[in-house]
Amino acid sequence: MSTLQISSGRVLRPDMSVERADLLADRETGRIVEVGDVATGDERLDADGSLVVPGLVNAHCHMAMTLLRGYADDKPLGPWLREDIWPAEAELTTDDIRAGARLGLAEMLLAGVTAVGDMYFEVPAIAEAVAESGVRARLGHGIVTAGKDTPAARADFEEGLAVARELDGAADGRIRTALMPHSLTTVDAELLETFVPRARGSDVPLHYHANETVDEVEPIVEEHGCRPLELADELGMLGERDFIAHGVHVDEVEIDLLAERGVDVAHCPASNMKLASGIAPVQRLIDAGVGVAIGTDGAASNNDLDPFDELRDAAMIGKLAAEDASAVPAGAVVRAATAGGADALGFDAGRLEEGALADVAVVDLEAPHLTPATDLVSHLAYAVRGSDVRHTVVGGNVLVRDRELLTLDVGSVRREAESRSSELLRRADTSE
Repeated sequence: MSTLQISSGRVLRPDMSVERADLLADRETGRIVEVGDVATGDERLDADGSLVVPGLVNAHCHMAMTLLRGYADDKPLGPWLREDIWPAEAELTTDDIRAGARLGLAEMLLAGVTAVGDMYFEVPAIAEAVAESGVRARLGHGIVTAGKDTPAARADFEEGLAVARELDGAADGRIRTALMPHSLTTVDAELLETFVPRARGSDVPLHYHANETVDEVEPIVEEHGCRPLELADELGMLGERDFIAHGVHVDEVEIDLLAERGVDVAHCPASNMKLASGIAPVQRLIDAGVGVAIGTDGAASNNDLDPFDELRDAAMIGKLAAEDASAVPAGAVVRAATAGGADALGFDAGRLEEGALADVAVVDLEAPHLTPATDLVSHLAYAVRGSDVRHTVVGGNVLVRDRELLTLDVGSVRREAESRSSELLRRADTSE
């Protein structure tokens, strides 16, 4: 057994208590062997002056959209997509998407992210970047049938199914997959009736945007006479391994449906605020027993992939939504960003306990904005920044040591992304 010992730190336990302890991980199984007073490992990672926490999980992202960071800001979702994002995405090449994904992965790993859920195009290229980086991921091809003729729309679904079947289990099991139709308003319901059963037959879960804006709710109510998630239920799209993104405009019937079906919600507070999509009723979801995870969405609508920003936003905006300062407390958002995200993506992680996957972030506490160390769970929710992360570990393998990313050359990644973004936006501007 080859082991990694994370030593001399304080450890966040599943019950949100903090204790001084070491953590021992078996790098062959990728799992935690012991938390406490452990024997010396084959490799030691110093956590003195730091808090050892479960790796953060970004449950909903479009990593390659880092190339569109800062592009077409300050517009509502519908016009933003139709007028700016979709035309720019039409100019993307496979190499662009790989470069954007590598930039997103570098940003997230340096901020303590150990797993990500990603919906985009050219997924094999994204999978290559994931495999290279060492992170875990639930990947899927983003299916959009709006504006396409029937053969093209069916081909989009076929690609989504092929990606889900062929890439599942790649990168030594670190990559899992899902069928990812974009949303109930951008994908034809008749095709969902055809392809969702095919996904079920291949044991493929689903992930999609749902109830993100009022404009995604009202057309479905008008056309089908029911709420979006009621339609999703009729289409067989609410299975216990499925998870949706956003869930901003959900009513009590839909919340109950999510709870009954065991469908998790990836809450993306910063994106929801920036696009003025609305405020998700997170405390109501939690109270109903719905699993809540945290996502950044893409860097074009956020504009960073720092999970700690999302914790703070989720807690703050959750209190506003509930009109209650005690709503969405610190422990709840920390749990959502760790165990909640791992549960949504289907990874046995997010908890620092024996037998769980050894996916870990080590947060440096020796900064003015984290002093005094009165309540470390509160600090994680309200004060920690991604730049405070010292080390990131996935499956017992050190990917970031002392703020240095070991699996990707950050300088090279940034230079390529900068160059490709400039060329992409030039092509998008000249194609108008």
